[in-house]
Amino acid sequence: MKHHLRGRAAIATAAALVAAGTITAGVSAASPEHQSKPKNTLPTKAQIAGLFDHWNAALQTGDPEKVTALYAPNAVLLPTLSPKIRTTHAEIADYFVSFLKKKPVGEKLQTIINILDDNSAIDTGLYEFHVTDPTTGVKSTVEARYTYEYEKIGGKWLIQNHHSSVLPAE
Repeated sequence: MKHHLRGRAAIATAAALVAAGTITAGVSAASPEHQSKPKNTLPTKAQIAGLFDHWNAALQTGDPEKVTALYAPNAVLLPTLSPKIRTTHAEIADYFVSFLKKKPVGEKLQTIINILDDNSAIDTGLYEFHVTDPTTGVKSTVEARYTYEYEKIGGKWLIQNHHSSVLPAE
């Protein structure tokens, strides 16, 4: 019986060594460029910050459709100068029709960016808008706090949620 067990142990040991040798040979034979590495597809904070610049440039066109095109189909906008929550592209465009008459130019004062995953990020902070009254031509500045939630949809970064509210007094 002992001889039979030693024979089985020897066979098991030999099989384990062959398997280990095969795995080691396979690993060492693969060159580094052929070994799969996980790709880092996370956006950078600079890329996410640039999305505001793109949005701000769309404001400068004066075209509400160009601004609205930066919002996801089911986006939510809580706008700075309106009490109405906008949940459709038509409602979002309607807000920008009146807002763009003020010729707004946005300027970030403080920003905090959180990358959530490959396809979503949040940019939140403080900004101000330099606006012009369309009737009187008087220029003023509106200080506000903001949150943009971005989502990558079909390879394009879009605004999923946008909250902007006038900065309260201390």
